[in-house]
Amino acid sequence: MDFAAGELLSKIKYPSDLRKLKKAQLTQVADELRQYIIDVVSQKGGHFGASLGVIEMTVALHYTFNTPDDQLVWDVGHQAYGHKILTGRRDVFHTNRKYKGISGFPKRSESEYDTFGVGHSSTSIGGALGMAVASRYKGETERQHIAVIGDGAMTAGMAFEALNHAGDENSNLLVVLNDNCMSIDPNVGALKSYLTDITTSQTYNKVKDEVWHLLGKISKFGPNAQSIVQKIETGLKSALLKQSNLFESLNFRYFGPVDGHDVEHLAEIFEDLKQIPGPKILHCVTVKGKGYELAEKDQTKWHAPGLFNKDTGEIFKTIFEEPQAPKYQDVFGKTIIELAEENEKIMGVTPAMPSGCSLKYMMEAMPERAFDVGIAEQHAVTFSAGLATQGLKPFCNIYSSFMQRGYDQVVHDVALQKLPVIFCLDRAGIAGADGPTHHGAFDIAYFRCIPNMVVAAPMNEEELRNLMYTAQLDSTDLPFSIRYPRGQGVMPEWRTPFKEAPIGKGRKLKEGEDIAFITFGHIGNYASKAIENLAKKGISAAHYDLRYVKPLDEEMLLEIGEKFSRVITVEDGCIQGGMGSAILEFFADHNLKPEVRRLGIPDRFVEHGSQDELYAECFYDADAMETTALAMLPKSAVKPN
Repeated sequence: MDFAAGELLSKIKYPSDLRKLKKAQLTQVADELRQYIIDVVSQKGGHFGASLGVIEMTVALHYTFNTPDDQLVWDVGHQAYGHKILTGRRDVFHTNRKYKGISGFPKRSESEYDTFGVGHSSTSIGGALGMAVASRYKGETERQHIAVIGDGAMTAGMAFEALNHAGDENSNLLVVLNDNCMSIDPNVGALKSYLTDITTSQTYNKVKDEVWHLLGKISKFGPNAQSIVQKIETGLKSALLKQSNLFESLNFRYFGPVDGHDVEHLAEIFEDLKQIPGPKILHCVTVKGKGYELAEKDQTKWHAPGLFNKDTGEIFKTIFEEPQAPKYQDVFGKTIIELAEENEKIMGVTPAMPSGCSLKYMMEAMPERAFDVGIAEQHAVTFSAGLATQGLKPFCNIYSSFMQRGYDQVVHDVALQKLPVIFCLDRAGIAGADGPTHHGAFDIAYFRCIPNMVVAAPMNEEELRNLMYTAQLDSTDLPFSIRYPRGQGVMPEWRTPFKEAPIGKGRKLKEGEDIAFITFGHIGNYASKAIENLAKKGISAAHYDLRYVKPLDEEMLLEIGEKFSRVITVEDGCIQGGMGSAILEFFADHNLKPEVRRLGIPDRFVEHGSQDELYAECFYDADAMETTALAMLPKSAVKPN
């Protein structure tokens, strides 16, 4: 599908084309770029508000700096749509996040302008600093290095660690702080308040242009320019700010705040900053969703709204004739409130994802018992551990791929101390269009190797409720992880009475004689479909829902290993070290020798696409299960109806 670009944008294939324009034309370029993103995303889907908020910044950066020689790093990447369009990908932008299309995030293998692959937040400063130090080492003293980071991403420890290091390196690094008070949800914490204080300081804003004028004209001061500028800067700013500037205390030259939507002024500022050596930070105030009124007013809703009518703002919802199953995240969000109403020990914790994981419901109903700790997975884990030491039962909800960032804390602060923190791992398994940075491929493998850890997965909404119920019981005194996928479950009538799901006990869902399927989690529903298809061909397949990969249901596995000569394990997780590996280990330890085929995520990073497309590609959808079973059985076993 062709999307029409505006008069100027249609002439820009790469930033070198942009630089041929006059500065006075940049506003038109920004307007056309914003409209192009609105046109495409409204019809094709994807992230929305974040990129609209940095349109002017994107145009000014590529206009001023000599990208890709100058290294531009975008934090997270859902703010980089304008960047992709200006760097040779306008004609394929409609394939963004589609199967076999371009990635929704910067990706080194996709373009030389994507200097650093991103998807998880708060990595831009560290990555850009590494580039800057490398350039200094190689004698590339004129090369620029720019990290664009949101104020939400600044709440992560990694960002502070990188700032601390950068301030001591004196390398040629510019940090552009995109301050819009938002990540997916409104930002929280003391840093947000601090930036707001700077932004709203009337005294500081009154003279910031004068300060900028003095700082931007270094050459006029002669050979002692640097020391003179530093004295002026320090004196004026310490007089203007009631407290010392956080960034300057880390040896960063702080500039701003400036209007992040004034593209011509931004281009002038970036030009001046190129002349100032060392680590520096430009504080830009922006509006997420800028230029699309509805997105400005409801920034969370329009972070990634799906398909919509760009003229009316109507977000298209699929119309179903039958009652639909809820999303797993909403089952979690509603169930934790039910449990908390009965158990005063329950607390909720999430690192900046209250909408994504649906803890927002508890935050509204019980604000004193639910916490958004910012983009800080490590802290979320250890904070939860602290709660648990005092006899509370914290549910720490973190996306599976984000949980990787808090792994050391899980091991040392939770499991080693045998604290009953309940980890709810949303987006476990294939996560869809967000791609390899967001697929929850590894949690089964990386959690089942930790002593004291319970590792569970529900096959449906009822099982999720029962596992949550079991995890919060006083009798459960171990760290407990519950993984579930992105998207809908299978039970429209999901609000079932709570039942304990005995730890280490699975379920036999169907008797069979010819072959056994052992599944773990939601993917078991695909196995049920495969088993139905096999039955039509005369194959009698048994189905076991493992439910717990740690501890294993040894009684059930002994039954399987002794009865069946052919077993298929299926998991929505990495094959290496996963559930299938646990089954093989058990069979080997007990001298059981059935033929076992393991289905799951292969030993590679899987690209983006819909979940069903990727299940098929990775060969563990219902068709793949059926094909595997038929290949394992003798042809004589197939008895067509």
